[in-house]
Amino acid sequence: MSAASHSYDIVVVGGGTAGAFAAATAADEGLDAVIVERKSEAEAGNIACGDAIKGKSTFPDVVDLEYLKDESFTNRSIRRAIFENPLTGETLDVPFGESGAVIDRKRYGEIILEEAERIGADIHYDTVVQDVTQDDDGTVTGVRAKRKGDVVQYDADLTVDAAGALSILQDKGDFGDATFDTNVSYSQFCSAYREVVEVPEPVDYDDAIVFKPTEELGYLWYFPRTSTEINAGLGFQMTEPPMKLVEVLKEDLRSRAEFAGATVKNKLGAALPTRRPYDSAVANGFLAVGDSAGHVNPTTGGGIPGAAKSAHWAVKRAAEAISEGDTSEEALWGYNRDVLTDFGKRFAAVDLYNVWGTAHDVEELTGIVSSIPGQQLVDAMSKGEASMGLGLKLKTAYRTFGHWDALYELWQVRSKAGELKDHYDEYPEHPDGFEAWREARDAIMDEVYEISGAEPKY
Repeated sequence: MSAASHSYDIVVVGGGTAGAFAAATAADEGLDAVIVERKSEAEAGNIACGDAIKGKSTFPDVVDLEYLKDESFTNRSIRRAIFENPLTGETLDVPFGESGAVIDRKRYGEIILEEAERIGADIHYDTVVQDVTQDDDGTVTGVRAKRKGDVVQYDADLTVDAAGALSILQDKGDFGDATFDTNVSYSQFCSAYREVVEVPEPVDYDDAIVFKPTEELGYLWYFPRTSTEINAGLGFQMTEPPMKLVEVLKEDLRSRAEFAGATVKNKLGAALPTRRPYDSAVANGFLAVGDSAGHVNPTTGGGIPGAAKSAHWAVKRAAEAISEGDTSEEALWGYNRDVLTDFGKRFAAVDLYNVWGTAHDVEELTGIVSSIPGQQLVDAMSKGEASMGLGLKLKTAYRTFGHWDALYELWQVRSKAGELKDHYDEYPEHPDGFEAWREARDAIMDEVYEISGAEPKY
């Protein structure tokens, strides 16, 4: 059977946040771009997600952000987080410095694809990528797919992997001679499940996102899209014993009065990275963005901002490379530095708390979290570090009595998180410095493993 063939400057695999922003940026740069999406046009945008974001400032302005906000930001009044302690029944209320939002993820997904198409990108739905094509020296030259049983070949100067966690492109491609990060294991990911639930009466936390720890180093969440439509979900680290996600969520829903008589409108599962960003997300003719490159906050699972920004930065670099006729790893290298000296360093630092947490049980972790002042907890989860004055330190020391050994470890890990962020600021400007940089980073990680007693994650 002969394959249908298409030729583009850029082929983007996946029509999620990363894929849509990559294609929109490419079209905005005057490049011929196509999104290859396995779902139908009707199902595109239906992705398992917690739906919570900080606001439209999260996104590059390559799409119409006001239109996106008006159409898909269903709750723009998120001003606090509520942490529920399952052991004591107590709650910790943490105010936000800036308000956030909860979105209708399906409508959001439809809009960003619509915007990519409006700007000039093609979208091929119902198309399942099955292989990566490479030339004799390993340069990626495109992908091979199937659409309704027919083989379709996409040839491109550059291939963007926006296919999500544990991407098939990385399984099929040969990156043995590239710096592209192959130190990737299922144990560095989280399995998640969520339902969109309509409740009969408005909840009293429609200005908050609610978190509750689970036994498998994960958490339940309740994010109000509106006062009566709640995104309820949970996830667990794949380093831990499997969790029966649907049953655990149903059990918790039954225990909450506000969900009596509720109706489930939608349900979906997914995997997402709970690991640091890839050390290198480039190879000859190839870039990975968003979940495909670990661009997700490894403690909260928040991946929409990282996906949008990384895709935009990647294609800006790719446009320069294509215009100069050189899509080599070296020509694309600046994209790595763009990410890892920005949100990438924060995510790498935050990941140290995940590593530390694997060496402690949930009861101890919950007790510690309940005792740490709210803003310091938010800073640690989002920035990788936090600070407090003497008075607050003394109050925290009193409240955490009984956890001091673990807290001393945590203090040491916090110090290493700061050191790690500084090291990411020194990410090399050229691939020649990559191995030395990585060796020094791994030495910091070895110290973290020694402090925490955790098994090596990477």
